[in-house]
Amino acid sequence: MKPFLRQQLERYPVRLQELDFFLSQQDVVSDMDRFRALTREHSEVSEVAARYEAFLHREKDLAGAREMLDDPDMAQMAQEEIAEAETDIATLEEELQRLLLPKDPDDARNAFLEIRAGTGGDESALFAGDLLRMYTRYAERQGWRTEIVSESLGEVGGYKEVVVHVVGNGSRSDPGVGVYGMLKYESGGHRVQRVPATETQGRIHTSACTVAALPEPDEAQAVEINPADLRIDTYRASGAGGQHINKTDSAVRITHIPTGIVAECQDDRSQHRNKAKAMQVLVARIHEKERSARAEKEAATRKGLIGSGDRSDRIRTYNFPQGRLTDHRINLTLYKLQFIMDGELDEVIEALRLARKAEQLEELELGAAGGARA
Repeated sequence: MKPFLRQQLERYPVRLQELDFFLSQQDVVSDMDRFRALTREHSEVSEVAARYEAFLHREKDLAGAREMLDDPDMAQMAQEEIAEAETDIATLEEELQRLLLPKDPDDARNAFLEIRAGTGGDESALFAGDLLRMYTRYAERQGWRTEIVSESLGEVGGYKEVVVHVVGNGSRSDPGVGVYGMLKYESGGHRVQRVPATETQGRIHTSACTVAALPEPDEAQAVEINPADLRIDTYRASGAGGQHINKTDSAVRITHIPTGIVAECQDDRSQHRNKAKAMQVLVARIHEKERSARAEKEAATRKGLIGSGDRSDRIRTYNFPQGRLTDHRINLTLYKLQFIMDGELDEVIEALRLARKAEQLEELELGAAGGARA
C-alpha cells in the first residue's frame, strides 16, 4: 500500500473515537440536524475503519506466515497462508481505495437526459433520435424506467430536442451507484460520421448532438426557488398524444426569470402533472448551471476532464462506415458500434468510471503530498 493511503487511513480510527464521543453528548442528541450528520459520518467512517483493521490483521498474518517458511514442517502450510493473505490484502486495498475516493452525493439520484440536435440539420435530428434509442435500450438493460418529458420533433424524423426522465435503483455492474452516477459521463458533444438517409450520392456527412445528464433534484431543493421568479405559460400540446391532448391547453412552459432558463412538459393530459414535471426539469437545469460553474473552477486547478459535464466539449465520435466508437477523453476506441447503438454501453461507461477513479486517486495523492509539505 502506498504510504499516502496508509497515512489517510490511520486517521479513521481516531475520527471514529471522536464521533463516538460526540454522539454520546446530550447537546448533540438534542440537535437533530447535527445528530443526523454525525450519524451519517459515523457510518461511513466506521466502514473504512473496519476494513483498515481487517487489512492490518491480514498484514500480520502474512508476516507470520513468511516467518514460518524457515520451518520445513510448516513450509507448505505457510505457502498456502501467504497466498490467501496476499489475495485478501489486495482485495482489501482495492476496497479501501474506493472508500477513500470523494463521493458525489448526486450519484444515487435519478436523472434527466437532454438530447439536442446540433450542426447537421435533418441528419443531426435523426442522430438525436438514435441517441435516445441507445440510452433507452441501455436503461432497459439496467432495469430502469424511462419517460419522455418534452420533445420537439425533427422535420424528417428524430428530434430537435428531447428530454427523458430515467428512474431506477442502481446498476447491474454497481448496485451502489444510481442512474445519474452511471449517466453523468454522457454530458458533452457527440459527433456522428455516416452517410445520411437523405444523401443521394453516398457521401459521408459529419453531424453533432449535445447531451446533458442532470441529477433529479429533491423536494428540498425545489423550495429554494422563489415563486415570484417564475413565469408559467400554458399552450396547446403538439405532436402525438391523441385527440384530447391536442385540444386543451395542457402543455406547460416555466421560465425562471433571473436566469432565463426554460423548461416545458406536454406529455400528460393533466396540466397539473405537466407543471410538476416541468418544475422538476427547471430545478435540475438551474442546479446543473451551478454545478457547471463549480466544475469550471475545479477544472482550472486540475488536468482531468472526466465528468466535467461541459456540453461544449466534443467527447465522442460515432463512425458508422468503420463501425467505430471513439471516446476522446480517455482515448478509448471500440469497433462494436452496432452493439453500442443498441444499448450495450457498459464497456464505455465502466472505462470512463475507472478513468475518473484513477484521476481522483491521483488528486488524493497530490493533496496528501501538498499537505505533508505544508
